[in-house]
Amino acid sequence: MARYLYRLGSFSYRRRRLVAVIWLVILAALVVGSQSVNATTSNSFSIPGTEGQRALDLLSKKFPGTGGATARIVFAAPKGHTLAEPQYEALIAPALVAAGKVPQVLIPAKPLSTPVLSKDKTIGFADLQYAVSVDKLSDAARAGLDQIAAPARKAGLTVAFSGGVTATSKASSNTEILGVLIAAIILLVTFGSFVAAGLPLLTALVGVGIGLLAIQVLSGVISLSSTAPTLALMLGLAVGIDYALFIVARHRQQMNDGMELAESVATAVATAGSAVVFAGLTVFIALAGMVVVGIPFLSVMGLAAAGTVVVAVLIALTLLPAMLGFAGGRANKGRKIDPEKSLGNRWVHLVTRRPLISLGLVVIGLLVIALPALHIRLALPDDSSKPKNTTERQAYDLLTKGFGPGFTGPLTIVVDSTGKKDPAQIAKLVQQALRGASDVAAVSPPIPNQTGEVSIIIVTPKSSPSSEQTKTLVNDIRARATQVRQQYKIDILVTGTAAINIDVSDKLSSALPVFLVLVVGLALLLLLLVFRSIAVPLKAVGGFLLTIASSLGLIVWIFQEGHLGGLFAVAGDAPIISFLPILMIAILFGLAMDYEVFLVSRMREDYLHTGDALGSTITGFRASARVVTAAGLIMISVFSGFVLTDDPVTKSIGLALAFGVLVDAFLVRMTLVPAVLALLGRRSWALPGWLDRLLPHVDIEGAGLAAKKEPAPQQ
Repeated sequence: MARYLYRLGSFSYRRRRLVAVIWLVILAALVVGSQSVNATTSNSFSIPGTEGQRALDLLSKKFPGTGGATARIVFAAPKGHTLAEPQYEALIAPALVAAGKVPQVLIPAKPLSTPVLSKDKTIGFADLQYAVSVDKLSDAARAGLDQIAAPARKAGLTVAFSGGVTATSKASSNTEILGVLIAAIILLVTFGSFVAAGLPLLTALVGVGIGLLAIQVLSGVISLSSTAPTLALMLGLAVGIDYALFIVARHRQQMNDGMELAESVATAVATAGSAVVFAGLTVFIALAGMVVVGIPFLSVMGLAAAGTVVVAVLIALTLLPAMLGFAGGRANKGRKIDPEKSLGNRWVHLVTRRPLISLGLVVIGLLVIALPALHIRLALPDDSSKPKNTTERQAYDLLTKGFGPGFTGPLTIVVDSTGKKDPAQIAKLVQQALRGASDVAAVSPPIPNQTGEVSIIIVTPKSSPSSEQTKTLVNDIRARATQVRQQYKIDILVTGTAAINIDVSDKLSSALPVFLVLVVGLALLLLLLVFRSIAVPLKAVGGFLLTIASSLGLIVWIFQEGHLGGLFAVAGDAPIISFLPILMIAILFGLAMDYEVFLVSRMREDYLHTGDALGSTITGFRASARVVTAAGLIMISVFSGFVLTDDPVTKSIGLALAFGVLVDAFLVRMTLVPAVLALLGRRSWALPGWLDRLLPHVDIEGAGLAAKKEPAPQQ
């Protein structure tokens, strides 16, 4: 592979103007394309084939309109007053009537005018049903509710909305800019040159721009989760900078050794570029592997991020060598570090001098951090996890205060009595049975469709939508419904936001072990192929599992158990977002293999030349430690920037990835790896003869270049 990448690097260097123009044309075309589509994202989570989704499909077919978005308008009186006072009734009644006339709201049988009041009459609510789902609401529909609430708010009433149906002014936090600025500082310190530091930033920004614009174009055709662009931005910036960093660092090292400019560019792409290809391939496969989970929004999210990683690899292999050609000798200016006197050299000697102690400290420390993960509780977020300044969180708090937490996430029971003689009586019997269920606060009368064959019953739990009690209630109703279905041939389905979220979480939890086995198996296969060793892949996978466990432990400790909640501005006792473990495994696996390939490939390269196991571990570490350190710090800075956002989901993802990179880069790869290799010695690179003959030879160290590479012409 190194020979082919050598040719690609040489071509990109020689035809640098053509390469630069091609990428600029692609960027311009995507800018034009993104302006011609109506890009939308959605926060809705659904899984085809689950009971909650089947119920919605049934309602859409036999109960038109009920499958759309729902909104709950919540009113709260000023302190010392009640909503029953005439001056407030005179404001609420016309507001509710006007709400029924907002675009895309289903016209009620009789105009809304009176809210349901709490016992002390200080808090009230009324429900709206939309004809379309949340992601299809028009701007006029979203703005309409805020407009009708304005007079009541002006008079001192608190008015809030649940359901995500109002217009939200999302102020840009520009957290990605902070990450880029920190990355720029790290690159400048690493290279001591504005040109060398600027090249990885420039190419990464071009790659991120192309990736995000492509996602925006696709969002006009397919439904994308609102988290997908954020994830693509995180990864695009991080890997785009890192991949370019490794190639630029190799190029500068070769130039310092006296290699000619054109030859150095092509060779850097052939050697460091080979590692970039394998590293990018692992990230891509891990992200694309999220398709096997079988959840559409997660599959699209993974594929969108994987596409951005592919762009980052292509940019590093083509546009970067072209830019190195434009930069010429200026890319090699800046500080020159003597590896013998570097901090990395002192660190690897310290670790390999006492490898057993180093290994023990890392493993024990990470296992202690991982302990809270034993009590992890997975669920999709409800309005209780939203920032306190959002209308959804305000509505949640008011409803909980006035009526109980269950009123923030009612369940919809769909009774399908098609073909039965007395469907109305059947629905009443179901209603009575539901009243006797545990953890039920209220049960509404059955609401039949036009034919009377399908009815809706609203069940309000006593507990919050994300609580274990509500999950138990949903499971109990479904268990009883299964018995009724088998005995009387009546279909009783449970849906609603809370039930659908439970379905999604269960699906994700069951898919997690399968996905983990897939990723671990992939790691073993790829590393076996690259390093032709049994010990190196096993050590790499063991370290990766420690990274995942410790990262989950920290997230549970902060977001679920509430420690340091004030520092991170999160509410305690909240479940962990259900797709976070799968995202962490996919992303951190790829990044862990990045550092493994870049670090260990230099060790193996030296071992192939010297046969000295311990010496190659030290010299390989010394040659790559500074660059791996910079790469890890850049990753951490980019991911940490997203911890500053208000959205708790983005915050938890950013913190999990930042801490995961910190652990993997500095504790696992740069401490545990040299310690294990020092303990094993030559056995680190042992491979049974029969397996060596079976495996194809992949040259990522560039060993075959000397005899077979094409000379790079002088420019």
